[in-house]
Amino acid sequence: MAGRTPIQVAHALADLGDHVRTWRKLNGLTSALVAERAGISRQTLRDIETGTGTVSTGNLLRVLRVLGILPAVVAAADPLSTDVGRLRADQALPQRVRPRRPTS
Repeated sequence: MAGRTPIQVAHALADLGDHVRTWRKLNGLTSALVAERAGISRQTLRDIETGTGTVSTGNLLRVLRVLGILPAVVAAADPLSTDVGRLRADQALPQRVRPRRPTS
């Protein structure tokens, strides 16, 4: 059931949109060029950059790929990149489904 967007989500959407716009500008890319390379409309890119929260995750990820930050964003969500995530994975996941840890 869809409801009102929680304030923290609204702020995160706005912040993410600002970050996307800043990355685009730092890379010297126009909105038209990013939209074309991502295979989306300029309006969809505008919606991402203004944080409307109405775009698909796929379209957002296409833009992040064009900007060269997709791997970093995906890595930031990796639970095994934190001590807490690794500890909880060891406690909560059966051995057969635990992700492999990189060996150092």
